[in-house]
Amino acid sequence: MELLRDIVAVLDQALQLGARSAGFSEQTRLLGDIPELDSMAVMTVLTELEEFFDIVVEDDEVSADTFATVGTLVDFIQDKTA
Repeated sequence: MELLRDIVAVLDQALQLGARSAGFSEQTRLLGDIPELDSMAVMTVLTELEEFFDIVVEDDEVSADTFATVGTLVDFIQDKTA
């Protein structure tokens, strides 16, 4: 659950969601449901995740499926940090 909390915090900061992120769960849909998450914001979120988790994300590792839900993003980061 700590990983989920950290990723929601990164999303909150990068997208400036304020109190809206407090109710995020693994089932929360991202792309298409969070207006702030456009193509430029995806890059910002990835940069923030790289810095927070001290990882490198290659362009070919990311797809729309990665940002489908908070849970798919958690799974992606979990794989990158394993």
